[in-house]
Amino acid sequence: MKLSEVKHVLKNSETIGFQLPNGTLVPTHFHVTEVGKINKQFIDCGGTVRNETKVNFQLWDSDDYDHRLHPGKLLSIIALSEKILNIEDLEIEVEYQAETIGKFGLDFDGKHFLLTTQQTDCLAKDNCGIPEKPKVKLSDLNAEPQCTPGGNCC
Repeated sequence: MKLSEVKHVLKNSETIGFQLPNGTLVPTHFHVTEVGKINKQFIDCGGTVRNETKVNFQLWDSDDYDHRLHPGKLLSIIALSEKILNIEDLEIEVEYQAETIGKFGLDFDGKHFLLTTQQTDCLAKDNCGIPEKPKVKLSDLNAEPQCTPGGNCC
């Protein structure tokens, strides 16, 4: 989910809720302690230099039950971050600590922001000797075998 999509949702919301991949909700007394821009420069296993930039939200909950983050407040934090950090309309990554800090993607189901699981991947499969999975048409999987006389398929 991109930053512009989050801002659109917040403008049309009265409350903010985040749901973990297991279905539980982040406690309602959470805070967004950081809105930032993460620049990652790295070399993949094939030797290619890569750059990745994302917007980062860090969620935190504690025993402060008297303060709730409202959509307008988060919008103002985002606006300040865009201005000061020159944040563009980038994909969002969310950090949230349960046992350890987890990194999640972000989606929206019409009611809650969904923290989505992310997967690692080899970005240089062709250089590592990892074969690409063949693409198969679903229509070919359900097709009846074509039998011809003498074909030994019937």
